[in-house]
Amino acid sequence: MSIRIYNTLTRKKEEFVPLEPGKVKMYVCGPTVYNHIHIGNTRPAIFFDTVRRYLIYKGYDVQFVSNFTDVDDRIIQAGIEQGISAQEVAELYIDSYHSYTSKLGVQKADEHPRVTENMNEIVDFIDQLVQKGIAYEANGDVYYRTNHFDDYGKLSHQKTSELFEGVRIGVGEAKESPTDFTLWKKAKPQEVSWDSPWGQGRPGWHIECSSMIRKYLGDTIDIHGGGIDLVFPHHENEIAQTEALTEKPLANYWMHNAMLNIDNQKMSKSLGNFVRVNDVLAQHDPQVVRFFMLSGQYRSPINFSDLLLDQASNGFDRLKTVVANLAHRFKTALDTDVSEEQLEQLGKWKAAFEEAMNDDFNTAAAISVLFELTREINTVLQEESAPLKLLQQYHTTLLTLAGVLGIVLAEEPELLDADIEQLIEERQQARRERNFARADEIRDQLSQQGIILEDTPQGMRWRRK
Repeated sequence: MSIRIYNTLTRKKEEFVPLEPGKVKMYVCGPTVYNHIHIGNTRPAIFFDTVRRYLIYKGYDVQFVSNFTDVDDRIIQAGIEQGISAQEVAELYIDSYHSYTSKLGVQKADEHPRVTENMNEIVDFIDQLVQKGIAYEANGDVYYRTNHFDDYGKLSHQKTSELFEGVRIGVGEAKESPTDFTLWKKAKPQEVSWDSPWGQGRPGWHIECSSMIRKYLGDTIDIHGGGIDLVFPHHENEIAQTEALTEKPLANYWMHNAMLNIDNQKMSKSLGNFVRVNDVLAQHDPQVVRFFMLSGQYRSPINFSDLLLDQASNGFDRLKTVVANLAHRFKTALDTDVSEEQLEQLGKWKAAFEEAMNDDFNTAAAISVLFELTREINTVLQEESAPLKLLQQYHTTLLTLAGVLGIVLAEEPELLDADIEQLIEERQQARRERNFARADEIRDQLSQQGIILEDTPQGMRWRRK
């Protein structure tokens, strides 16, 4: 069975056919880094990490890009409040993002481009839109003409007049139409800015992703993902910008996860239920949080509460317990022959798991398969004559399928000092070879094991937390 994806653009499930056989180009909008991420930010991070893992499991070569917006009004304001530069604010919270998502089992993207590192491409993209008459400059600002793009509204499935009902031109704006949106903002006094053909300024939010997708993945990509709150205006504007310029589809499949509520209410600062991920991870196992996030179908809203997390913890512990029980039985199980029929039966669980994931990455159904598998394992464990090889196959199957979801059911053995030294040397070699992805993987592995790396004049040193 092939993978089927619910495409927000067409509002139906479609068979996934990549642009290039065996390869997937995938982009997911990342955070604006002005504070520690909130718990709602972890849902797309965890879900799209799982999509990537499953595509790799199915044999695809996945090129995955997720950006950081590192210049924004909120970042500038945070810098003023903290007495540091906007760049320092961004750096602080990018590190924070990687730290917390790593604990949640989220692997780094192949590329994490930042807006400030791609300013030339952004300015060039805007300039091309201006040259085509799709955008225009007014008093140092640059705006996009939405009425020049006939398909505007096709992602959110609404007419332009409906999307912008009641919108007026704001004070100080020189738009031709209330529906036009900003591509380039004229710099305010003492504000961080960059050179452009229209004077000092910085980009609008929507143009950033269009530019970085085109630079890192090309004119058209396979999958574009993000939260449902990004459909309009962010992703709608991305489509308008890119497709007006390239005259090609921006993405063939648009995927959006539903929102996360707190105690059955929308999370917001005004309601006092705004929850930062650092506060959650101080009280709950990160693997339980990941397990909880994947226990619901991604297009359905999920409710978040300490009670529901405790319930998820109970389910997660059931899976871990059966893995531990299997490992314990290895010591006493008989090394007798296993029939082909017994081994073939194990294949049904792999098939059931893949059937669930092939159906629009239904992680909730996939987790149900894991629970059904554990029930069978518990029955087998009651048989004193259960062969060792059969138990080992059950163990491998359960760990493998859970691992596709990024769920770790077996504790990694603690690293010995010699292992740590070897990994550090491997990391140093990777850095010398400019293989920074591998260097980051080793650093994250050591961090998860409680190993802190320190640069000293005498070289790299490590210590345990």
